[in-house]
Amino acid sequence: MAEFLKKPWTLASEDILENLDVELNQGLTESAVEQRRQQYGENRLEQTKGRSIWQIFIDQFKSLIIGILAVAAILAFIFQEWIEGIAILVAIAINTAIGFFMELQAVRSMQALQELTSTTTKVRRQGQVQEIPVAELVPGDVVVLESGDVIPADLRIIEASGLQVNESSLTGESVPVSKSVEPVAEDAPLAERENMLYNGTALTRGSGEGVVVGTGMETELGHISDLAAKAGEEERTPLEKRLDQLGRRLVWVTLAIVVVVAIAGIAAGRDIIVMVETAIALAVGAVPEGLPIVATVALAQGMWRMARRHALVNRLSAVETLGATSVICTDKTGTLTENRMTVTHMAVDSGEIKVTGEALEPKGQFLKNDQEIQPLDEQILRDALEVGVLCNNAALQPEDSNESRVVGDPMEVALLIAGAKAGLQRQELLENIPEVREEAFDPDLKMMATIHKVDNQYRYAVKGAPESVFKACSQILTTSGEQQLNDEHRQQWREKTNQLAAQGLRMLALAEKTVADQNAKPYEGLTFLGVVGLLDPPRQEVRPAIQECQDAGIRVVMVTGDQSVTARHVGVAVNLIDDENADVIQGKDLKNPDELSPENRQRILNASILARVSPEQKLNLIDLHQRNQTVVAMTGDGVNDAPALKKADIGVAMGQRGTQVAKEAADMILQDDAFASIVAAVEQGRAIFNNIRKFTLYLLSGNVGEIIAVTIASLVNAPLPLLPLQILYLNVVNDVFPALALGVGEGSPTLMQQPPRHPKESILTRRHWWAIAGYGTIIAISVLGAFALAFKWLGLNEQQAVTISFMTLAFGRLWHVFNMRDRKSGLLQNEITKNPYIWGAIVLCTGLLLSAVYLPFLSNVLKTANPGLQGWLVVGVMSLVPLIIGQPAKLIMERQKSRRK
Repeated sequence: MAEFLKKPWTLASEDILENLDVELNQGLTESAVEQRRQQYGENRLEQTKGRSIWQIFIDQFKSLIIGILAVAAILAFIFQEWIEGIAILVAIAINTAIGFFMELQAVRSMQALQELTSTTTKVRRQGQVQEIPVAELVPGDVVVLESGDVIPADLRIIEASGLQVNESSLTGESVPVSKSVEPVAEDAPLAERENMLYNGTALTRGSGEGVVVGTGMETELGHISDLAAKAGEEERTPLEKRLDQLGRRLVWVTLAIVVVVAIAGIAAGRDIIVMVETAIALAVGAVPEGLPIVATVALAQGMWRMARRHALVNRLSAVETLGATSVICTDKTGTLTENRMTVTHMAVDSGEIKVTGEALEPKGQFLKNDQEIQPLDEQILRDALEVGVLCNNAALQPEDSNESRVVGDPMEVALLIAGAKAGLQRQELLENIPEVREEAFDPDLKMMATIHKVDNQYRYAVKGAPESVFKACSQILTTSGEQQLNDEHRQQWREKTNQLAAQGLRMLALAEKTVADQNAKPYEGLTFLGVVGLLDPPRQEVRPAIQECQDAGIRVVMVTGDQSVTARHVGVAVNLIDDENADVIQGKDLKNPDELSPENRQRILNASILARVSPEQKLNLIDLHQRNQTVVAMTGDGVNDAPALKKADIGVAMGQRGTQVAKEAADMILQDDAFASIVAAVEQGRAIFNNIRKFTLYLLSGNVGEIIAVTIASLVNAPLPLLPLQILYLNVVNDVFPALALGVGEGSPTLMQQPPRHPKESILTRRHWWAIAGYGTIIAISVLGAFALAFKWLGLNEQQAVTISFMTLAFGRLWHVFNMRDRKSGLLQNEITKNPYIWGAIVLCTGLLLSAVYLPFLSNVLKTANPGLQGWLVVGVMSLVPLIIGQPAKLIMERQKSRRK
């Protein structure tokens, strides 16, 4: 790296720009960017790679099941059972291959999902502000900064307006640090380099511009030695841990059972080798080895479905919590509404003006009393439009089409479009009245200002929340000139503002002053110009999405910083409330839950709309709902929303308008900022949990059937209905495909017609354990019944009878997958019958089972024989018994549950 980039904090900003060969107002050219990318590489940190293919493969041999199979193979070779020994080795290879490919696919899916969450930043290149991926930054790039940004590289500050940065990720100091542009001493420690912004730190207040002086591993963050180790850590969800614990417990329970079976068989005079092999086969068959792997696949598949519905999950653990969400606290602007704002009304002293035209279309009319006017001919209206254009960080970049490509906040874009409709262009205004500094939007004051040089004076352009601007003004511009703004005027304008807000408009107030002092207080002694009404129509998909939440027992609460009348209007429009007079809680009433009376506590819990809510007050709302034993999802987009996003059970950040700080604090990012995407993610969270529950129930109930059948035969000294290698064939080869198909299903359409589950509810409740025992018993009875019919009634030899009981168990477990349908879904039309993976698994498994009988080599290994037409008839009838009994039992249980309710 060039020497001048080593200690950029020691040089003046002009020298830095000169050394980097870049102009602040132009930025780099495309050719310069490409040349520097070749020289410095991409702006990426070297991270330790996740598990390699080789590591994933090796890990397959670390399971207890593989150890048990290896012992079985060794014993088979010791007793010179060569076919059995080789067959067990083949079983190990197949089990390893299936586990390897499933886990590899899941890992690659997770890595691909992480790629989708790549961040962007604003830069100025070739004179235009544009948004690019952070990885494409190069030294010399001019980065445009706003409050809430996460610093994308090491920057030397060139311009600063009230910049404050949280550098705790580097210094450990959580108090925000103020920044400036002046050079500092060469030996200044990192915490005292006031003109530097470092990669990974967060801009908490203000705005400015900085030039990139370090990228990738040449940043301070890149020098931290343990970064790679941290980046490579893998996350295991509570769900995966619980499945792993369940599997381990089942191992010990199963080992105890098979020891009893082996001892009973040997005591009854059976062959010791056969009983040891049977015990080992049962041990392998009883433990659902694939649970954690199939769960990982199910999580990955579910997360991909969420991503396709515009919801990106940052943390795997959030997927499990999503399915238990019972309260969604959502913002209004851009989530319930389209966030395509259009200025439709302006009110100044000379009257109310309607503005026509479409969003992002710089064409329209200004109408007063339904008559078109020339807005620039009216001084007050002209001043108001100019302030809206000047006090602005958005940019319009006209293209050949009628629609303009825009960069920036939708509200600021709307102000630029309104100015363009009147013939005002920001760039042209700035040529005559250049901007000398900016007071960035202050979330506490709810105002923003830009300061412009006009001859020997300075014009302050201010916009903000109406109430805040009213308080900051001492004069009002009227048709007769400037007048004192008294309380009567303020009340009149409050009423006017409320009238427009009641139409669903978002209100903004404009003010200005011209003084000789460039450093005057920006929010004192202002002249009030008027208010602007911006229309942000509700999203069409919100109304049905809210209805879906209500059907699913999920409460939706609108939490907005906007006025109560605007919030109430939108609430009625999206069917969140029925009445324009519905109770709306004010943010000032959201106190610490300990300070609230029981009546107020209940009033807030019952409220569907909360207005004028600050980010700090959101914390109290979340706390109150969590104390009420609810799982809360909270949306947010600003830097001040980060604490609330972290406190909520599910923090949801806005992908389009959200700050990078908010995105990193959140559990989930909405790419389209739409409320419907939250609902879709909750539904998918429920589906994932349900799928994992289904394949766990499916595997365990089938395995219990095997154990019961073999145990009963051993205890009564009857011939074994299943041979060791047949059990291995079923569990290692055949069962994994239906289980995997259940794991990746899209879920039942009735999922969102059920109340949320309790967040601490087990994967298998008492009801499910009873179902496992019941299904297992039915499967065992059908297997033993088929064996008895073949052996005693049809008079077939033992090999044929065992083949029939083997096929009955195999096909019985295959049809048993249809018992996994949701109890509220239809008998024939349900999530199982509509799952194409289920039908694929059935076709594949049927082929494997027929191969076990009719392929000579496989038939010799598994010791099967052609059962004949009568034998297959027995298999067909007896294998359907679990399904025939299971379906009516499911209906009876559902009716009993309905009667109890």
